Amino acid sequence: MQPEKIDEVRSWFQRASDDLRGADIDLAASPPLPGDALFHCQQAAEKAMKGFLTMHDRIFRKTHDLDELAIACEALDPNLTAALGPARDLTIFAWQFRYPGETELPPTDEVAGLLKTARAAYDALLTRLPGEVRP
Repeated sequence: MQPEKIDEVRSWFQRASDDLRGADIDLAASPPLPGDALFHCQQAAEKAMKGFLTMHDRIFRKTHDLDELAIACEALDPNLTAALGPARDLTIFAWQFRYPGETELPPTDEVAGLLKTARAAYDALLTRLPGEVRP
């Protein structure tokens, strides 16, 4: 595999990992930052899916739509549906709670559950990468 491709895939997954870490930090803050944590959950799932698609030389458009990205990933590996199906619901957090006037934030325990969803998607995609590509 070309070193440039390895670096690009690793970069997608490293950034996704950083987003998961950011969500953890947001939830541990006092007081917690659930809106920001949800944004990082969405971003982690998005970047992991884009890294997986990059690994397989699949072109994707510039989008935050996790349903669209999950469909493309599942076309490559239908066994991903169990992990990526729930992650589709994170799409809205690319913009919801990012601007004033949004609806009430969900409770912290619900956000923690959504973080588990994002982490499950990340882990499922990561385990399907060759060892030389994993960050």
